[in-house]
Amino acid sequence: MVLISTETFKMLLIAAFIFGILTVWLLVLLCCDICNRSKGQKRSFFSLLSHYLIHRAASIQSLLQQRRLERDSKNILQVQQSILQHRIHRNRNTEYGKLYQFSEITDQETFRNLHPLTRYDHFKEYIERISKGEENVLISERPSSLSRTLGASGSYATLLNTRETVKDLQQAFGVVFHSILDGYPRTRNLQRTAAFCYPPNRTNSESGIPIVSNFPSPMTSTLKLTMYSTPAAGFEIATEPEALYIHLLFALKDRTLGMLEANFASTVYHTFALLQNKWEQLIEDIRLGQVNPKLKITDDIRLKLEAQLKPDPQRASELAAEFEVGFLGIASRVWPHLNLVLSVDSGSNELYGNHLKRFYCQGVPVYSPVYAATEGLIGVNLWPEKEKRHYLLCPHSMFFEFIPVDLCGEEQPQTLFLDEVKENELYELVITNAAGLYRYRMGDIIKVVGFHNQCPVIELKYRWGQLLNVRGEKILEEAFYRTLLRAVSLWPGAVLLDYCCVESGLLGPFCGSSVPHYEVFVEIKGVRNLSEDQRYKLDQCLQEDSELYQSFRRKGSIGPVRVHIVAPGSFKELMDFIIANVGASCNQFNMHRILRKKEFLDFIQRKVIS
Repeated sequence: MVLISTETFKMLLIAAFIFGILTVWLLVLLCCDICNRSKGQKRSFFSLLSHYLIHRAASIQSLLQQRRLERDSKNILQVQQSILQHRIHRNRNTEYGKLYQFSEITDQETFRNLHPLTRYDHFKEYIERISKGEENVLISERPSSLSRTLGASGSYATLLNTRETVKDLQQAFGVVFHSILDGYPRTRNLQRTAAFCYPPNRTNSESGIPIVSNFPSPMTSTLKLTMYSTPAAGFEIATEPEALYIHLLFALKDRTLGMLEANFASTVYHTFALLQNKWEQLIEDIRLGQVNPKLKITDDIRLKLEAQLKPDPQRASELAAEFEVGFLGIASRVWPHLNLVLSVDSGSNELYGNHLKRFYCQGVPVYSPVYAATEGLIGVNLWPEKEKRHYLLCPHSMFFEFIPVDLCGEEQPQTLFLDEVKENELYELVITNAAGLYRYRMGDIIKVVGFHNQCPVIELKYRWGQLLNVRGEKILEEAFYRTLLRAVSLWPGAVLLDYCCVESGLLGPFCGSSVPHYEVFVEIKGVRNLSEDQRYKLDQCLQEDSELYQSFRRKGSIGPVRVHIVAPGSFKELMDFIIANVGASCNQFNMHRILRKKEFLDFIQRKVIS
């Protein structure tokens, strides 16, 4: 038996006392910090503590990921060479790797010389075989999932996902989290986020590989659910209208909400449009503490959701008073502590993002966090406070090549590597990812707007091939959009909500004219009709903006643009129709502004009211 001296015993008692005091002091500091960050929310201490710990862990993780990206951006040649060698070496013994001599590829130069530039058709048969269960075809591992993406023609493409591609996306959002904390310090508070998303109808390929979205979802981590306003059961609702209704219901209940989040600005925009149509039902549900009995959800989900609801007539009355005033700036009025809208609003989502900023979310910053696609992560926006959407290319996620825009019409043009691009030049993006796409021409045209350390910072400009071209005039989608905005500004009181256009050849014998022309379908508010002179303003603007178009118009080789007004909500219905027809995920859908399929044209034509 060991005897402890009186002196030693006293020292142990003092140490224990000091340790106890320090522990209590730290707990008091922790509690004070949690209370200061809680913004007076009526939540259990356990819920706030969980939120606090997850937030702190995410902050530390995001800092590490941001530092890694910073290191990579200072040494892009070594990072790019390493990532290429890793992917080529790992897949050298696949059927595809043997065919394209992967074992002889020693660096980026030999890769460029031995492997051709590719498009989706090059990989389609390989991916179909993999989906049926064949192994060691394109990649050495079994894909973790498949994803469908809607192509420019209106048909879908199926791509592979691996653990690495999904991990890259998750790490990108870690970097985004760091940028949010830096750019918007109030997001350090323990305010909940309304996430407007829903799981797609989960299906499997013939061999049982899941067909899902590769974008991160709140449901990927049950621990993180405490950070969201919607309970876990709400994220199990697979149908979009019902899911958005539930997300709105729980978001509206929370007066201290801090952030709105969705993959794309179109989803946030359509959510506010739903709110504008359904606000009376929503406040009645809040008043009674129920889920609308007419909402088509399963009984078990309804029971779980209603267990989280209590009658709140005070909040219902507060909301009703705001809705009755109108919907201009409604976001900051129903959520006075709202810090941010987190959603991609570049590319085809720019129109929705602009409407959010000017109407529903007036005065609330919108941060477009990433440039990503079904192919994987491409870039991260490190500058949330800037109006223009610029993205730092992520050298660890893709091996990048670039085709100068003047050479995009060639099948096998010479490409440039990441260290060879120049500022203010336009390029088509070529990627080699971790999921079996090698030297793949994405079709995205980007502009190099600068450099962060050694790494290019880019701006997404348009999609190659997404242009109007009935006589060789080749009006790019982006250019047409700018011209349309200018024309709408000449229609007094009109605000453009959505649009699409088609070349008259798609109408066939029903185009009403033997001269090729454009048919434009617009959803507008502020006016019910347009005169023929007002409609002709678009044609005049096109002639002013394109000398070639003007030349064809003067010769009579191209007829005047025909403008059609469609009923409110038509483009949301068109989106639902396209998704239902091609089987794409709502979470990954981007509206195509130039329709190429007759069935899509027929659908929008039925919505014309003027």
